[in-house]
Formats: sequence, C-alpha cells, structure tokens
Amino acid sequence: MIVMSSRFFAFLCAPVFAATLLLTGCGYHTLDSAAHLPSNVHTLAIPSFKNNTQSYQTQAVFTEAVIREFNSRSSLRIVSGEDPDADATLRGTILTFQINPLTYDNTTGQTSTYLITINTKLELIDRHGKVIWQNPSYLFRQQYEQIQDLASFIQEDSAATRRLAREFASAAVADILESF
Repeated sequence: MIVMSSRFFAFLCAPVFAATLLLTGCGYHTLDSAAHLPSNVHTLAIPSFKNNTQSYQTQAVFTEAVIREFNSRSSLRIVSGEDPDADATLRGTILTFQINPLTYDNTTGQTSTYLITINTKLELIDRHGKVIWQNPSYLFRQQYEQIQDLASFIQEDSAATRRLAREFASAAVADILESF
C-alpha cells in the first residue's frame, strides 16, 4: 500500500488544477464577446429614455450615461436617438425615482444618509422588433451621505444625479453585455 504525504499530493494536483482553470476560463469576456448580443449587431441606437417621474431631466442624464458606458465598454457603433438602420435599439423608461432617508444624525436630528432607488424598464430589440434582452423592472439602489440638502441637490441635475446615472449605466451595460 502506497501512502502519499499531503505535500506530495498537493504538488501533483496543483498543475492539474492550474491547467483546468486556464482551459475553462474564469468568467471574463473579451471586448466583443457579449453573450446577449447576436453577432450581427454592430450598430446600437439609444433614443432618449422616457421619464414617468417628476424628476426633472433625469432621463437625459441617464441616457447620456448609458451611451458613454456603451462607447467605453464595447466596439459597437452607438447612435444617439432613433435610427432605422441600426442593428438594435435600447429603449429605457424611468418608472420610479425615490429618495428615502436611511440614517439620522443623533446630535442634529437631520438625515445623514439617503437611499436613492431608481426603477427602470430596459429593452433591447433588433431591427425586426425581436426582443434580444429585457428587464421590465431594473431596480438600482445607491446610498448617499448628506453633503447638503440632498433632496434638492438631486432634483437639480446635480453631481449626485450624474454619479447615480454613471453607476446605473455601468451596472445596466454590464448586465446587457456580460449576461450577469
């Protein structure tokens, strides 16, 4: 009967484990390997999102952020607005935009942290109207610390709205391109 030490066993298994990792991959994708997009999609139109909320101009900031994110993360030709010649179109609707107090400062009694929640409907369709990817209730939350009166700060197309839009765009585009 042969008895192997754990050190010898680990020495033999390490190369096999490393080879398995290299051959199977780690879940990373190359720039052009978007799992949700068919290989014939080279041009993507992104018209201005619709806004079903009272949050002024939020749709413009979110649309611009999504366009920038697609430009930086894909080799697709991005068209701002409607384009009947585009291979696919991403449509978005902002359904809700809420700002809720999350924590309070005990000394001042003022809100110190807010939770901002945005719910959107996203739909990627090909030029023939076939749905490629959709999420009818794409929920995105972000926590913000109060710098000043955050409620009015957010409503004025501020830096906080742009930051929220960038983070939303990063998450949404990753979901579309990387199938997560």
